[in-house]
Amino acid sequence: MRSGIVVTARPGVEDLAARAEQLGFTSFWVYDTPMVNGDPFVSLALCAKATSVIRLGIGVTSPALRSAPAAAAAVSSLNAIAPGRVICGVGTGNTARRTLGMLPTTMARLEDFTRAVRELTAGRETEYTEGSRTRDIRFLHVGPYVNTEDPVEFVVAAFGLKAAAIAGRIGAGVISFGLLAPDLWTAFHDTRRAAAVGAGQPEAADSYVMTSLRVLDDGEDRYSDLAKDSMGHVAMALLTFAADNPAFGDSLEPAEADAVRRLLRRRGTTATAPDRHRSLYRNYLGRIDAADRDLVVPSLVDKLALVGTRDELVQRIATLEAAGIDEIVIQPVVDPDREMGVLAELMA
Repeated sequence: MRSGIVVTARPGVEDLAARAEQLGFTSFWVYDTPMVNGDPFVSLALCAKATSVIRLGIGVTSPALRSAPAAAAAVSSLNAIAPGRVICGVGTGNTARRTLGMLPTTMARLEDFTRAVRELTAGRETEYTEGSRTRDIRFLHVGPYVNTEDPVEFVVAAFGLKAAAIAGRIGAGVISFGLLAPDLWTAFHDTRRAAAVGAGQPEAADSYVMTSLRVLDDGEDRYSDLAKDSMGHVAMALLTFAADNPAFGDSLEPAEADAVRRLLRRRGTTATAPDRHRSLYRNYLGRIDAADRDLVVPSLVDKLALVGTRDELVQRIATLEAAGIDEIVIQPVVDPDREMGVLAELMA
């Protein structure tokens, strides 16, 4: 099982990328959420100059954020700095759109966008449409401008089987956030593989899961404050999504649904307020406030994060690997340097 690191995009992350490379991690990712974090391509360009081996991932961009030509130019420019080390994650823009008070884009648009960006970054021609006008486009100048020679890996953000099928049809891998249920990953892989075969694409592609990890100290409770601080950003991401998308509430356990109601009250908003995005996404994917630890109910710790003793985590990681996950990508938020060291030692 490979391991990687994900952080919020900002100047300075290149130091963490260099440390991650030194510790032997395979990949280093940054999120693409414009109203919450910095620009991912600026951050990864800095990381590219500070490293030489580790792969650099965008987790994830979207047609709701950029046109295909703009995204392809950004990805291929990064590929010119870090040849063959770029992973381009693509999704519907679920969080990136909701932080604007908007809805994610459609699966159809996601598929068209990913296909177009993949073609452009490989130096091929593709169709580009605006309104009623469609034109064939390609990079007109390469050489010192962009790199279309070294391959870019593409992965599709998936929380359901439709996205997994898209990944198969376009020959991409799969990435998901906080999804640690082995049976769901088995379904993802079966769906992706069937779609790939039908589209004449390679059956095999890498799968990534983003989560958090806490190796418990001797005698430490798995629901301790430090454990919640280590994985609270993942739990709060799910609660925030549920607060912003009431239809999702049907899938929650009673304690989780209550945490959503308390989150809305605490933020002074409602699930239907047009400006709810301005308060719900405060400190999104950062270390949680101590006052919000009570919202991280035990079931969220169990479902969304890798928290346990060393032996428990070794067994759980082996189960995920057996389910077909190729790489676990961890976001360290409490003490990044220490957390990366612990993860590197655990995965050795």
